[in-house]
Amino acid sequence: MTDKSEQREKIMSSFSKACAELSNSIKGFRLTRSRENSTSSSSVGGGSATSPNGTSKDAMNNTVMVTINGKVPSPNGKVPQQTQAISPTSISTKPRKYDLNGYIPKHGQLTQDDMWTDQYFTSKLFWYFSTCERCTLAQVSEKWRDVLYRPEYWLGVTPVLNFKDIKDDSTRKKFYASFLQRGFDSIGLYGATDNDLISFITDFPYSRKHIRSLALRCSNITDQGLESMLEKMQCVYRLELSGCNELTEPGLWSCLNSKIVSLSISDCINVADDTIAAISQLLPSLYELNIQAYHVTDGAMAYFSAKQSYTLNILRLTSCWEITNHGIVNLVHSLPNLTTISLSGCSKITDDGIEVIAENLRKLRSLDLSWCSRITDASLEYIACDLGQLEELTLDRCNNITDVGVGYLSTMTSLIRLYLRWCTQIRDFGLQHILTMKNLRILSLAGCTQLTNTGVSSLVQMRYLEELELTNCGPGASKEVCQYLRDNMYKCLILE
Repeated sequence: MTDKSEQREKIMSSFSKACAELSNSIKGFRLTRSRENSTSSSSVGGGSATSPNGTSKDAMNNTVMVTINGKVPSPNGKVPQQTQAISPTSISTKPRKYDLNGYIPKHGQLTQDDMWTDQYFTSKLFWYFSTCERCTLAQVSEKWRDVLYRPEYWLGVTPVLNFKDIKDDSTRKKFYASFLQRGFDSIGLYGATDNDLISFITDFPYSRKHIRSLALRCSNITDQGLESMLEKMQCVYRLELSGCNELTEPGLWSCLNSKIVSLSISDCINVADDTIAAISQLLPSLYELNIQAYHVTDGAMAYFSAKQSYTLNILRLTSCWEITNHGIVNLVHSLPNLTTISLSGCSKITDDGIEVIAENLRKLRSLDLSWCSRITDASLEYIACDLGQLEELTLDRCNNITDVGVGYLSTMTSLIRLYLRWCTQIRDFGLQHILTMKNLRILSLAGCTQLTNTGVSSLVQMRYLEELELTNCGPGASKEVCQYLRDNMYKCLILE
C-alpha cells in the first residue's frame, strides 16, 4: 500500500469517527445514516416516490431541515408558532430535521451538499482531526482552507520552514502569509544561513513582536547572525538550538536574552562548560534547560547558584557522558527545587549519584535514568524510599534492574507512568509486583523478552491502565495474548 493510500484511509477513518461523535452532539443528527428504503420506496413504474405536494423522495432525503426547539425556522430566520411535518406517503419516517444547537442557516435549511461547505458545520467537524490531517483537508477546497486556517486550530503547533528545499523568495513569502493567517506564535527554521535569517526578519515582520518560540535546527548560522536575529525578535522566550555547529560559546555570551525562560541546546559541537556559565549568569528567569553536549563536565554543574534555585524547575542533561557523581552533588545542592530531571545517557552515574538525588530532590515528579547502565536495584530502593511525589520514572536500557528492584517500585503509590523498555532481566515475578500499582496509567515493557504468555496475560487485571506497550517482547506478547488484553481492557491502548 502506498503512502497516499495509507493517508487516505487514515483520514477516512477519522471522518467516520468524527461523524459518529458529531452525530451524538447534535440533536437528531445522524451523518452516518444511510438512505433507508431507497429501492423499496420507489414507485412501481420506476419513478421517484413523491410527497403529497409533489416533492420527490430524493429531494426530501437530500434536505436537512434545521429546527429550533423542535420548530422549523422560516426563510427570514423567525420561528413560527406551529409547524406541521410533511412526510412522503411512501416513507414511514419523518423528514430528517437537524437541530444544530440553535444555529439558523441563512436560508433556513441545508442540503447535504451545502452542509460540507457550511462554515458552522465544518468548523465543528474539523476539531475531530489531527494537525497532519487538517493540513491535508485544507487542500480540498478554498472554503475548507479558510475555515481550517483559523488560529484556534493551530494552538501549540510549530511550523518548520526548510530553507534548503525552499529557496525561492516568492514561495517563502506565501508560507509567511499562511503563518500570519494561522496566527502561529512559534516557528522552526531548518537549514538556515545568516542571509536566510535576514530575509526572514525582513519579509515576515510579524515575527518581531509575535513569535514567542524559535527553533533553529541544522543551520549554518554564525554568532553574528543569531545575535542580530534575537535583537530584532525581542519577544522570544523559548529558544532551541540544534545542530548549529558554527555557534561558539563567546557568541552565546553575547546573544542570550534575559527574557528567555526555556532553552534547549543539542548537537552543537562547541558547547561545553562555559555555555553553562553563560546560561547561569545571563538567564535569571530560566525555568527549563535542556542540554545535550558531550563536552560538559562536572565543573559546569558548579556554575548553578541560588539565582536559579527558585526558577529552574526542569533540567535535562542528555548524553552528557563526562558528568559523574561529583557533578550530581554540585547540582542537587544548587537546585533543590527541581521537579523534573533527566540524566538519560549519562553513563558514568552510579547508585551513589542516585542516592544523592533521592535524598535532596524531594520535589521530583519526573525522573529519567534511561541508558544509565551502571545503576542497579539499589537505586530503585533509594527512589522508592525518598521520592514520595514521583509520578513518572523512565528506566529504559537499565540492564542491571531485576524483579527485586521492581518490587521496591511497587510501593510507590504516586507513580503514574513507568517505562521499563529493554530491561531484559525483568521476568513474570516482576509483573506480579506491578499488578499491585493501582495508580499506574501508562506502562511500557517493550523489549522485556523474558516475559511469558502467562505473565503478560496477567496484566489484564490492570483495568485502570490507559496505555500498555508490549513491542518486541517476543513470544510472551503474541498476537493472541495482545488480542486477549484488548478484548478485556477496552479502555487501554495496547501497543505491540
